[in-house]
Amino acid sequence: MSTSVETKCIHEGWVPKNGEPREVPIYQSTTFKYDTSEDMGKLFDLEANGYFYTRLQNPTNDYVAAKISAMEGGVGAMLTSSGQAANFYAIFNICETGDHFLASSSIYGGTFNLFGVTMKKMGIECTFYDQNMSEEEIDKLFKPNTKVVFGETITNPTVNVYDIEKFAKIAHNHGVPLVIDNTFATPINCRPFEWGADIVTHSTTKYMDGHGTGVGGCIVDSGNFDWLAQAEKFPGLTAPDESYHGITYAEKFGKMGYIMKATAQLMRDFGSIQSPQNAFYLNLGLESLAVRVERHCSNAKKVAEYLKKQDKVAWIHYSDLEDDEYHDLAKKYLPKGSCGVLAFAVKGGRQKSIEFMDHLKLISIVTHVADAKTCLLHPASHTHRQMSDEQLLEAGVAPDLIRLSVGIEAAEDIIADIEQALAQI
Repeated sequence: MSTSVETKCIHEGWVPKNGEPREVPIYQSTTFKYDTSEDMGKLFDLEANGYFYTRLQNPTNDYVAAKISAMEGGVGAMLTSSGQAANFYAIFNICETGDHFLASSSIYGGTFNLFGVTMKKMGIECTFYDQNMSEEEIDKLFKPNTKVVFGETITNPTVNVYDIEKFAKIAHNHGVPLVIDNTFATPINCRPFEWGADIVTHSTTKYMDGHGTGVGGCIVDSGNFDWLAQAEKFPGLTAPDESYHGITYAEKFGKMGYIMKATAQLMRDFGSIQSPQNAFYLNLGLESLAVRVERHCSNAKKVAEYLKKQDKVAWIHYSDLEDDEYHDLAKKYLPKGSCGVLAFAVKGGRQKSIEFMDHLKLISIVTHVADAKTCLLHPASHTHRQMSDEQLLEAGVAPDLIRLSVGIEAAEDIIADIEQALAQI
């Protein structure tokens, strides 16, 4: 229907027919009625398309997932109840007990814990790597049972830029897919499939929703990874599924095999579905995503340039600044701008960070990020509160780091609030 991602934000997914509603309908129903037992049976055999229970699929969700898939350039997508669920499903759809995968050590703390602690209890081992390591160093981390490589386009909260092309090459040399969490960049500023990534995830709670109204996640498949080429490595996709009449997903559904397995098997068994109401809110957010992201980036650049000049600021990290260590990668992967999130510190460490934040009036202290409203968080005092300074540094999070998510208010008002808070410390 459309070629530009800006137009896809508005028009893809739900395409109303004559006399149908212009906006995506909310199918707020747990169940769907059929005339005959055979009609229902075909759905359970995956021989027909349709809906029977919202725990697996819902029309509202599928329309919105189709829009995100089109925006990313994928072949199919599935909404989940949260970004955390999306990352879990993305990996668990490939790995099973006894398997191993690689993930960047700079990823979001919740995902780090999921991979390093919880999935370890399930018998799936994760090795964390420094994304600045050389290709030769990364190669040495692979094992015979390594099944996937994971990274974030822009890391949370350190806002490092990931070298997608480099890690796609490494992953493919070892015959495994690259999964990228594209939450901060969004498909407006980066489409990882164009750089060799195979699967993309999102916390739709962030910029896609954009207004703090609904928690959600999404998995998008490029359809490019050939699971059958190394069938013995990926039995979940290339061997018969006994729980679904012996279906082999990669054979029966081709390029849609990965998403069909995630839906028919994982969503069936775990049920982390996004509510249709939240999917409706998400769609409203998607319609304005392109214009909001542009404003987030322009505002963040102004705020970053202001902070860089302040004597009370110890350091600032934002890849759109020309002297930032990730600026060259940002120019390559994020030519329109990175995102509205930046990391910085005030001089004086933790206590001064807390004092500064407590003096803010317009900017909110919240756990959330990537919202229309400007907000911030001090990980050492909040999300990573249980960790010592040494543990924080091991996780790549400086004890004095403040994560500032610049919103779409007037940039001068955001800067004025920072200025008055800095003046009081």
